[in-house]
Amino acid sequence: MNLPAAEFARRRRQLMRQIGGRGIAILPAAPVRLRNRDADYRYRQDSDFLYLTGFAEPEAVAVLIPGRPQGEYILFCRERDPAQETWHGRRAGQAGAVECYGADDSFPIADIDDILPGLLENRDRVFYSMGRDAVFDRQLMDWINRLRAQSRSGRQPPHEFVSLDYLLHEMRLFKSAAELKLMRRAAEIAIEGHRRMMGMCRPGLHEYEIEAEFIYTARRHRAELAYQSIVGGGENGCILHYVDNDAPLRDGDLLLIDAGAEYAGYASDITRTFPVNGRFSPAQRELYELVLEAQRAAIKKTRPGNHWNDPHAAAVRVLTRGLVELGLLKGQAAKLIREGAYQRFYMHRTGHWLGLDVHDVGEYKVDGQWRLLEPGMALTVEPGLYISPARDVPKRFHNIGIRIEDDVLITAKGCEVLTEAMPKAVDEIEALVGSLAPAATAAPARRRA
Repeated sequence: MNLPAAEFARRRRQLMRQIGGRGIAILPAAPVRLRNRDADYRYRQDSDFLYLTGFAEPEAVAVLIPGRPQGEYILFCRERDPAQETWHGRRAGQAGAVECYGADDSFPIADIDDILPGLLENRDRVFYSMGRDAVFDRQLMDWINRLRAQSRSGRQPPHEFVSLDYLLHEMRLFKSAAELKLMRRAAEIAIEGHRRMMGMCRPGLHEYEIEAEFIYTARRHRAELAYQSIVGGGENGCILHYVDNDAPLRDGDLLLIDAGAEYAGYASDITRTFPVNGRFSPAQRELYELVLEAQRAAIKKTRPGNHWNDPHAAAVRVLTRGLVELGLLKGQAAKLIREGAYQRFYMHRTGHWLGLDVHDVGEYKVDGQWRLLEPGMALTVEPGLYISPARDVPKRFHNIGIRIEDDVLITAKGCEVLTEAMPKAVDEIEALVGSLAPAATAAPARRRA
């Protein structure tokens, strides 16, 4: 992970101060996920684990023990094994865990059953995210019960479990300068990928051919996909989480693309909608400019001191008024908003937190109230409209799905749109779509004599 060791050490110290001297925090690494038969998915570390350790290997457990004289940060991980590393790749081992990842001490993961119960002993509270890993939940309870069974011998197990999520996720909600540097890079890569997709688009191609341009761009920059890309042409743009990405792109349709890059663990998340042939029809343009106006109104409300729902409320006001003017809704805008009538065409909220996870962690309400936006928080702003065919909907609006999404950082004076460089005005989009030459077909290799 491209962050200095001091950044991880600072995070661990901050968490241990909150845990207190009688607590212990335990975090298991993400398990390896089976894709099919004996083939695994590409491994991706648990974001909480990554946030505190920077350690990207599976089969590891991080333990934080504030005030422990022999060392407060212990990392259980795989031992070095030349044979296994020949087959599956390099391992840090115990020496690497200490030298490269800042652990005070490290033990083989195979020894955890013998060592961890002793670390739990005489601690009052266990900070742990119960329910996320059933196998590790059982393992942890086995260790606790083993101590309980020996209580008459003087061994004292912890007597309280505390959810680690709240403390850790509040920390993750506020991005440091080092994190923002990585998020800006993730945004730059995603922008390049979206520009490439727009430039390569033309009628007759398939959704997957456009998707491939984003994958190519991300991997060229040592990035991953932050999530499964949505590349939906025509009516597929009205399916919010469409991921089939296999239909042909038709002249006259819009193409909605929701795709983000993950760089050094941090996600970007951009959505753009544009005409496959490079020119908006009058109906497409009317709806597109309405969504764009809603997004600009929402971004104006994305500033410190406003609460989480203010950008959404601003987008809903603009969209509802516009839908009335276009004849898609009938009645007074204020009443339609109170009744939620707009949800027929706009059925999701206007954003989510962004960070190590594309739908990042952090509470949206505090004590039952929408939380205030504060500097260092990062979120998306993404209003949309999705018009499926219906008798009371003019035919010219049928099968138009539009979403415009940018990544926004709350700053001391307002906000910074991290993805500002990605075009979204109508004239910018029309100039960009189809502007790149089609990819050259590779010539067949010359057969050797």
